[in-house]
Amino acid sequence: MDYPNDQAPGAPVRSGIPEHGRIPKYYAVKARIAVLVEELGEGGLIPTERDLADRFEVARETVRQAVRELVIEGRLRRQGRGTVVAGPKLAQPLSLASYTEGVRRQGRTPGRALVSLDRFPCPDALAAETGLTRGEPVWHLERVLLADDERVGLESTYVAVSCAPHLDSDFEPDSSFYAYLRDRGIVFGDADERIETVLATPREALLVGTPPALPMLLIHRVSRDGAGRPLERVRSLYRGDRFSFTAHLKG
Repeated sequence: MDYPNDQAPGAPVRSGIPEHGRIPKYYAVKARIAVLVEELGEGGLIPTERDLADRFEVARETVRQAVRELVIEGRLRRQGRGTVVAGPKLAQPLSLASYTEGVRRQGRTPGRALVSLDRFPCPDALAAETGLTRGEPVWHLERVLLADDERVGLESTYVAVSCAPHLDSDFEPDSSFYAYLRDRGIVFGDADERIETVLATPREALLVGTPPALPMLLIHRVSRDGAGRPLERVRSLYRGDRFSFTAHLKG
């Protein structure tokens, strides 16, 4: 099989078709539905499974599998009893910028909804990971991430009370935590990040409003200030169907 001249660099090589040319029936249907997705545009309602099965002369289960994969990939989304074309994914930069700043760059309206704000002594595991002192007071801030009022993730932040002693009284939960710290003279120096794919727990799926089987992107971040002192430990969970991540790399 020759390499197609019109192959998009970011697309599956040779459209994902094996060299022997035999492809699963659902994948062929998926490719045809993907063409329909492009024609309909964002918000367009796709035909029912029965209509698609009749159009492509396949079983409804074949259509169901094709549609399920397009939903997981973020090309389609469920809306009521129907399925519509989803908008483009949010491309979040991997940088020492807040979620708020990243979403605003894409013309979307960021937001956060407070789940809980708790204060407790720093446990051993958190102290070992961040360099905080065991037993010193820490805040735990948990918020649902929003983009244009759509729930897209869940953020859990641990920070020493000494860095933000009045977090419970002078911080607006729907605002940027990074901006809050900067306004108080705290400068971010560097951070370590780790990214992995996970499935949401039942609690997380309920808070984010997704099926438990939907793949999620999980980012662990440990940040330090300009002097190298521990600043925060963040666990950010993003919907895999609504997010991608970008990074600029230098040699």
